[in-house]
Amino acid sequence: MAVTGILLALFLIAHMLGNLKVFTGETSFDHYAHWLRDIGKPLLPGVWFLWILRTVLVVAVVAHIVAATVLARRARAARPVKYAHRKKVNGSYAARTMRWGGVIILLFVIYHLLDLTTGTLNPVGDASKPYGNVVADFAPERWYVTLFYTLAILAVGFHLRHGAFSAFRSLGQQTPRGERRARTAALIFAVLLCAGYLVVPFAVLTGLVS
Repeated sequence: MAVTGILLALFLIAHMLGNLKVFTGETSFDHYAHWLRDIGKPLLPGVWFLWILRTVLVVAVVAHIVAATVLARRARAARPVKYAHRKKVNGSYAARTMRWGGVIILLFVIYHLLDLTTGTLNPVGDASKPYGNVVADFAPERWYVTLFYTLAILAVGFHLRHGAFSAFRSLGQQTPRGERRARTAALIFAVLLCAGYLVVPFAVLTGLVS
């Protein structure tokens, strides 16, 4: 669970940094998007690198979901009889909604691929114009797309905040002082990542990027 989560988090960081290139202008952003398709040439033909990356990510996502399912079943098996009276646990919102957050993120990823990867749900839908696809996607008249994107990214943020902290513990962090540091680091990481993703759609929505 921790290892696949870290792998997916690293992808999110790289993807966010790539998205921020939209602020360098249309030519630069389009060049970056086309460069992604050419990674590995001439050793790898066509867009093989992207397909290899996508395959690794799909395997990581499936493994992450399987790990979550296994852990949930183990937790239920450890307590087959429900408590007669159980005190309310003061857990974080992220921890209490971890599973539903994962479902929301999965649905968003499917929509996001159909929107900005295949172009099926994008107003422009032209793979040769990545910058144009982004601008058209978050245009003011499509405010509902920005709203959905925002809600999904916030779900990612909550998921990452709890997931990053849990990963620290799974990988050996046990001391009280280390726990405080882990919570702070997880919160900062989640906030920065959310901000990095949300700045793009809101820049388009407000006309900063057009």
